[in-house]
Amino acid sequence: QVQFVESGGGLVQPGGSLRLSCAASGFTFSRSAMNWYRQVPGKEREWVAAVSTAGDSTSYVESVRGRFTISRDNTKDMMYLQMNSLKPEDTAVYYCNKNFFAEYWGKGTLVTVSS
Repeated sequence: QVQFVESGGGLVQPGGSLRLSCAASGFTFSRSAMNWYRQVPGKEREWVAAVSTAGDSTSYVESVRGRFTISRDNTKDMMYLQMNSLKPEDTAVYYCNKNFFAEYWGKGTLVTVSS
């Protein structure tokens, strides 16, 4: 069974940093491009960042480009999102997955950016 366990969220002040982790299992992690998504209650899920299978190519939604860095460690079936210069509008539950329309989702990790 495909599983994702997100962690690393918390309360941080504007301008602060957090590093999110995603532990994946139930599939061949190294063969799948991976993504981070986020969702605010009452709003549609938003794609945030993607990383290629080998981790050599990344892409970001414009609003986080230059502030967030996505990476992966295929030896550990782990993916990460380094979040710097956080803004209140980054507040959301962050999820990792293989694609936007995936069947299985983890519980996510809540990131709250507030003073």
